[in-house]
Amino acid sequence: MHEAPPTPPPSPAATSPAAPAEPLSHGLKQRHLTMLGLGGVIGAGLFVGSGAGIAVAGPAIVVSYLIAGALAMLVMRMLGEMSAAMPASGSFSVHAERALGRWAGFSVGWLYWFLLVVVLAVEATAAAQIAHGWVPGVEPWAWVLLFMVVFTVANLTAVKNFGEFEFWFASLKVGAIVVFLVLGGLAVFGLLPDTDPVGMTNLTGQGGFLPNGWSGVVSGVLTVVFAFGGLEVVTIAAAETDDPARAVGRAVRSAVVRILFFYVGSMLVIVTVLPWTAQQAGLSPYVKVLDAIGVPSAGQIMNIVVFVALLSALNANLYGSSRMIFSLAERGEAPRGLLKVSRKAGAEGGGADGSSGQAGGVPRRAVLASVAFGFVSVLLNLLWPDTVFLSMLNSVGAVLLFVWALIAASQLRLRARLEQEAPDALALRMWWFPYLTWVTLAGLLGVLLLMLTDDAARPQVLWSAGATALVLLVAVGREWRERRGSREPSALPDR
Repeated sequence: MHEAPPTPPPSPAATSPAAPAEPLSHGLKQRHLTMLGLGGVIGAGLFVGSGAGIAVAGPAIVVSYLIAGALAMLVMRMLGEMSAAMPASGSFSVHAERALGRWAGFSVGWLYWFLLVVVLAVEATAAAQIAHGWVPGVEPWAWVLLFMVVFTVANLTAVKNFGEFEFWFASLKVGAIVVFLVLGGLAVFGLLPDTDPVGMTNLTGQGGFLPNGWSGVVSGVLTVVFAFGGLEVVTIAAAETDDPARAVGRAVRSAVVRILFFYVGSMLVIVTVLPWTAQQAGLSPYVKVLDAIGVPSAGQIMNIVVFVALLSALNANLYGSSRMIFSLAERGEAPRGLLKVSRKAGAEGGGADGSSGQAGGVPRRAVLASVAFGFVSVLLNLLWPDTVFLSMLNSVGAVLLFVWALIAASQLRLRARLEQEAPDALALRMWWFPYLTWVTLAGLLGVLLLMLTDDAARPQVLWSAGATALVLLVAVGREWRERRGSREPSALPDR
């Protein structure tokens, strides 16, 4: 292993938007990044959690997904613009630092890292419960240990291993969605055996398309908006491709529209094939539809898909958290011992310029630091799921919205600088800038305010706001101490 060269933290007033060279490997291919973008947000939130959204919005859940998906698509367009111009393993944390100051990069980086390692525990535990149902003789904690060890090893080796895991995981999830859309579409038109055309009955019956009014649509947005979290990892991973600017541009362009199609298309099929009153929170609407159209063992098939989705998310979150804390260490915002990266096999002393090849350039200490906290989170989830871990989970419940808001604020500042200093770097541009950026910020603020009025969502906002305030306090305190130290005269040497 060798240590990456120290990277001084950029000044907020820095004039050059160029990113420093990354010491990480460039082992990810375009197909890895594209499939990571497609599969990164297709998880248990869609396959199971969507039932809660249908229960509150009815057929209008389609509108809820359109609104939430539009917000996610706009955020990703902004993030894609900045990442194509300034690719970095810290992605939006680096952008926030350059646009708004060190306090912003520190805050958003640590908040996102905390979010990933806490959610990692939820995914590991949920996957273990499914596996325990298949093999009751193996306790859930043993499954958790197995999953964590397997994906830790995968992330400690060449980054292409992570890419291959995610490519095949995402391929299975995307394939499952495509098959579901085809079968559901055939069922809608009565083209499957023993089915009749459904028509518009389920869209207009049982209270109509808006059975709970527009308030139901709003409640649906609050339920489903977090299902789009995870797209950000694409821009983090882009730094480990041979051509980050082109790779992230292609991945963002292909991902956002197709994901919106998968989400909205799935919901449209579900509420068309079955009455929305047949759905309930906690049960997969996909299973109900597959059962209704006569697919044998639909429940077990969907269990396999959800299991793969959870393992995929666990793998992606471990990767994303390790790269984020590595980037924080690069900028002096995390312990510098995390800067160790692996050497290429057989290399003499390695190199600090990223020449370590696909088999090297892995931030192993950053991976171990992230998985160590992930293990702690899993332990808290197993021991105190309704007290300590619930508090941790609530403290990151709304962090994604804070991260998205800082991405939008950063893009407002950096776009103006890029247009003046490096217009050629803007290979991917935000639509209708700056108007849609301001609309996105207003939409995110609106979601947060609506969450405060919702009894179920309010604790998440308050706990997350508290966690954010604590991180901001640390960030501001660090800057104050550094400025105070720089103003104090150095002691004169004794003569």
